[in-house]
Amino acid sequence: MKLNSYRALLSEHLKPQMRRVLLLAVLLFVDIGLQLINPQIIRRFIDTVKSDTPLDVLMYLALLFIGVSVVQQGISVCSAYVGENVSWTATNSLRRSLARHCLNLDVSFHNSHTPGEMIERIDGDVNALGNFFSQFAIQLLGNFLLMLGILVLLFFEDWRAGVGLTVFVGLALLITFRLRTIAVPHMKATREESANMFGFLEERLSGAEDIRASRAQFFVLRQFYERTRNWLKKELKSAFMINILVITSSMLWAIGNATALGIGAYLFYQEAFSLGAVYMIVHYTNMLLAPINHIMFQLEDLQKAGASVERVSELGQMQSKLGPGRGDALGEGRLSVRFDRVTFGYAEEEPVLKDVDFTLGAGRVLGLLGRSGSGKTTLTRLLFRLYDPWQGAVALGDTDVRHAHQADVCHRIAMVTQNVQLFQGSVRDNLTLFDDAISDAQIYNAIEALALEDWFATFSDGLKTGLTSDGGGLSAGEAQLLAFARVFLLKDPDVVVLDEASSRLDPATEHYLEQAVDRLIQDRTAIVIAHRLDTVARADDIMILDTGRIVEYGERSKLEQDETSKFSKLMRAGMEDMLA
Repeated sequence: MKLNSYRALLSEHLKPQMRRVLLLAVLLFVDIGLQLINPQIIRRFIDTVKSDTPLDVLMYLALLFIGVSVVQQGISVCSAYVGENVSWTATNSLRRSLARHCLNLDVSFHNSHTPGEMIERIDGDVNALGNFFSQFAIQLLGNFLLMLGILVLLFFEDWRAGVGLTVFVGLALLITFRLRTIAVPHMKATREESANMFGFLEERLSGAEDIRASRAQFFVLRQFYERTRNWLKKELKSAFMINILVITSSMLWAIGNATALGIGAYLFYQEAFSLGAVYMIVHYTNMLLAPINHIMFQLEDLQKAGASVERVSELGQMQSKLGPGRGDALGEGRLSVRFDRVTFGYAEEEPVLKDVDFTLGAGRVLGLLGRSGSGKTTLTRLLFRLYDPWQGAVALGDTDVRHAHQADVCHRIAMVTQNVQLFQGSVRDNLTLFDDAISDAQIYNAIEALALEDWFATFSDGLKTGLTSDGGGLSAGEAQLLAFARVFLLKDPDVVVLDEASSRLDPATEHYLEQAVDRLIQDRTAIVIAHRLDTVARADDIMILDTGRIVEYGERSKLEQDETSKFSKLMRAGMEDMLA
């Protein structure tokens, strides 16, 4: 399973940059060839010094050694540069893929996974895969080829040297492979504890105001200490297992040098080797230890990557509880909305909506009323298909939203809520959601269509005015004006949902918001959740929910005239007080 995960990741994120991967392979293999040449030059230099060879020959060998070394270093720099490019391109591709996948998962997934955990999954785990993407396979193959080349050259020098060092290499590799997986479970546990810590910090920092108001700082700090202590324990366990590999590497280095010196001394006294050949075998042995060490470090990285690959693969395999839809087409033009005996809740056996059944004609505006917790927002979430009902069906026109593509549903419906998400960037960025393909002219057309030119003129730098993620000086009403303009600009919806979007009015923006609401719902099917009398005045139909059930539904004008209707009583008593 894990091998398939490795192969899938390499294939998906390295295939688009195969030319750079091949260039990296060529550079590494040329580097291997130059590493094999230099000991031969030094051997010739040592043996030449002992004879009466002219000085110009020694100068030639020295310059040749320096030239090969310089070229090798240059190739090493180039391979490092190309490798980093491959690594960053691949990891950014994986981050983008994971982020897109998570954004397409259903809301219940995001409710059960904190933003801090998602940051650690999408960024932290992917960071651990940088070397795996850029050099793991090539370095592993290259180091094996380097070892093979060294052993072949030693066999050409003397079969006894070749056999002795082949036995050493075989034992070293056997030990290495036996130890290669000892740290994987501990590395995975460390990554999971890291994700839990980020999730804990994100939740506590976002609730810092409430924590201070409740004087819960010491309680939070105690939890923080407990989590850091658990994290430290798991880090120590994984570090201990990794250090076993490092200690093993040092022991192999000592054993390898002792083996080379012993074989070299024996063959020198047997007059089978010259002094230069003895140096060469020692040099080649140290070169053998380098690829063995590299293989061990690559396997160490693989263990780190293994935990991350497993977590990344788990995340990538998570599926939305909402089916993709079979692609039924939604009708053209304005759409009606139909709830067919819908029952739904967020927790098992705790329904929020109970047997909700109504039809809202195309082009009509529904005023949706009810106390907090009555199910108003839940109804709109089902329409947007953020959830699927337990029973019954939700339809746009004649099409069940579960049978349409989710993208089509999102394109045909627009939602504005009282809590507007703004991003750090310019006004333009927040209106277009960072889409540079939208021209300034399109933005100004949307602003004019909503009659917001005078309000927009208050921005000192126009579209370039900077905003922070919390709105940066904008009132709640101004943030909602941006949300209205964003909806109008990014799509031309057939159904509009306003979830108490005018509940946070301030005197400076009330007039503009009222105009924007009128323009946005004009000639569209709309559902308006409202607490204000002037908002309800726009509605053609009224629906009142209570504990998840429809207690009244009908044309607004008729309900107003019927003194026995609940809506009429709300109007007389004051909606804001009755629905609080």
